[in-house]
Order: sequence, then C-alpha cells, then structure tokens
Amino acid sequence: MPTLTEELKRELAATNDEFQNLLRRHHEHERRLAELASKTFLTSDEEMEEKRLKKEKLHLKDRMEEIAREYRARVGSSH
Repeated sequence: MPTLTEELKRELAATNDEFQNLLRRHHEHERRLAELASKTFLTSDEEMEEKRLKKEKLHLKDRMEEIAREYRARVGSSH
C-alpha cells in the first residue's frame, strides 16, 4: 500500500475538511507524544495517555490513508 506523499497530503488538506481535521489531530498527538518521550519518568497516568495517543494516532493515519485511497480511485493513480 503506497504511503501518503507530501503533495497528496497538501492537496487533500486543502480540499477535504475531514482529512484536514485528521491531519491536525495527528500532528497534535505527535507533539504530545514527543513531550512525553522527552520526560525521564512518566507517571502511570502519562503512560496510559501515551498508549492511548499512539493508538489514536494509528487510527487517524489509517483513516487518512483510506481517504487517500478513495481519492486516488476517483482521480486515477497519477498521485
């Protein structure tokens, strides 16, 4: 399965509201996960948050890939 190219991400973010929202949430999760990763010690609540964010981030990425597949099917495989 091809991954999202930067060009396709930009195009979908500009034309698809759902994709734009998913991308924004994905970036927010990445930022928070980076914050958690920079800590020397995580509380049990932070560990649970980290696991939840990783799982949600995967779901967001899966949905973005699904939108991209639907888009490619509509416009052809030129992307």
